Amino acid sequence: MSSIFRFTDPPSPGAATGRVAEVYEQLRRDFGLERPPTFVVLSSAPELLVAGWALLRESLIAGPGSRTGKELAALGVSLANRCPFCVDAHTMLLHATGDHALAERLARGERPENTEHARVLDWGQRTRVPGTELEPFPFPREHAPAYLGTALAFHFINRIVSALLTENLLPAGAQRLRPVRSIAGRALARTVRRTAAPGAALTLLDERAPGPDWATGTDVGPAYAALRTAALAGAALLDADDQALVRATLRTWDGSHPSLTGSCLPDRATRPGARLALLAALAPYRITDEDVTAWRRPEHQDHCLVHLVAYGAFAAVDRIESSLTLRSTLEAK
Repeated sequence: MSSIFRFTDPPSPGAATGRVAEVYEQLRRDFGLERPPTFVVLSSAPELLVAGWALLRESLIAGPGSRTGKELAALGVSLANRCPFCVDAHTMLLHATGDHALAERLARGERPENTEHARVLDWGQRTRVPGTELEPFPFPREHAPAYLGTALAFHFINRIVSALLTENLLPAGAQRLRPVRSIAGRALARTVRRTAAPGAALTLLDERAPGPDWATGTDVGPAYAALRTAALAGAALLDADDQALVRATLRTWDGSHPSLTGSCLPDRATRPGARLALLAALAPYRITDEDVTAWRRPEHQDHCLVHLVAYGAFAAVDRIESSLTLRSTLEAK
């Protein structure tokens, strides 16, 4: 049977110990899924798994605000990033919230009937473009840290998924069948509609830095800071010139999807590491076997590949986050 994983062979979840096992237990309890490939693929680099889960949990699941609203924001992000796996997942999760008609409208590629729902979906899509004006928010201002954390979490997760997983959320793409996605969503309903206690994932972090100003005083802040530290550590897999190229390219990135022949993508024969990192940042769905093979050497284990992809993915997240223009950094928080 073909694997859902591309380019890596993650450790068996059944053999997990320590913090990795604790993440899987929290995923089962708070996300409703045991060992979802979205996170299993990060388990070759446990520090990324822990921090990635912490940001998702403390924003989407335990953060304040409507779960339907945050799922719509995450869906908007996934549409903007062209991540069909995550688009299907959020459509299924909207069934879990009980918003069945909304889920099916979106599955058909239609706009939400509810104006507020449409505004949140659009907001999520706009977050891909650095510097886009995101205010006024289509949700209560006090919920902004959770919504921003959700959006940034999925800008990272979309890129990991598009680079390292196939497009099929379920075998043979079964989630694209209405009865299947409805049943799968309803199976998660009890978990999704349950209130999760904030902060549980923070106990798994090595350090709790405060994080960015927009998340000050929330559980989202330390989770975001932890993921930033873990992901950007992957820069060490590139030499100084390649790191400079990645930074310079992201500095002028306008949110567009580059073509494979675009000048921003270096040749795989001469700069394969920089190419992989930039593809992960800008168009991870375009990473090929040839791209990975050109970079990979005997010393480059799965841990290294996951870290390099995560570095590129978070370089894009960092560009988006650093260009946020929020009035007095959420003065009303």
